[in-house]
Amino acid sequence: MSSRHLVDAEIVPLIDLFAEIAFTPEALPALREAPMTAPTPRDDRVRHECVTVPGPAGAPDIDLHILTPANAKGPLPLIYHIHGGGYIVGKASEMVLRHQGLVAELGCALASVEYRLAPETVFPGAIEDCYAGLAWMFEHAAERGIDPERVGVMGESAGGGFAAALALLARDRREYRLAFQHLVYPMLDDRTGTLSEPHPYVGDYVWTASSNRFGWSALLGREPGGDGVSPYAAPARATDLTGLPPAFIYTGALDLFLEEDLDYARRLARAGVPVEFHLFPGAFHGFEMAAESHLAKEAGRLSLSALRRFMRL
Repeated sequence: MSSRHLVDAEIVPLIDLFAEIAFTPEALPALREAPMTAPTPRDDRVRHECVTVPGPAGAPDIDLHILTPANAKGPLPLIYHIHGGGYIVGKASEMVLRHQGLVAELGCALASVEYRLAPETVFPGAIEDCYAGLAWMFEHAAERGIDPERVGVMGESAGGGFAAALALLARDRREYRLAFQHLVYPMLDDRTGTLSEPHPYVGDYVWTASSNRFGWSALLGREPGGDGVSPYAAPARATDLTGLPPAFIYTGALDLFLEEDLDYARRLARAGVPVEFHLFPGAFHGFEMAAESHLAKEAGRLSLSALRRFMRL
């Protein structure tokens, strides 16, 4: 059943723009060569530095792309960002220019981690990369001018899934305390798309059930939906959500991740975790790429407002 009649008119052009993109093993090399974001001019208000830091034990070093306001004063709050791409594509380096405006607007620091991609690296490689980068930022907070009391995680799609997983991992290892988790249509549940009775109106555009199965299979190294999947891979598998940092989540009503995101927000609230959740009608995955649409503008406004509260700005 098609959901086209439910799509907000302002984002309909995105349907044709992404109609020819297929996330398959055969298409993976070409997908990785294609840029994820449109060219953006460099912003002189923001400094960018790429720092190579130790990776997990026995694994390669990782790159952190660190953005700070050019006129930064005093300890800054930090957004620890994890990029999306279904666990199989994407580069932190490509997101740097996109994040300049966020850093300039909020007057915060942002570090984006270059984690290893699947299927070349299966779980737990990527989440351990993310943890190693987070650990480095905490351990070097003083010299970097970072306030360790105002560090939180942020990610979109697969990056949102990793951000939620990192919040679980940080809670359980008890080495670093996160101030917030900012999750944009997070990819949380490997079981989505494997059910016999799927939601009839989600996942028609940009990221489909077949793409989802490929992404999860690549990350897990086996078919998704089975037993024994770690919550540090698929946070929806976590049975205990108590003690997690406050959460901000939004998703689209036509996004494949609709039900897993709704359920995660509900379970966070039942576990006593402060959670702010927004559902955008007529919106599918990646709807903010229609930057001038009312949906994208409202999502941006809500996102900035939440980050300001989280970081006490």
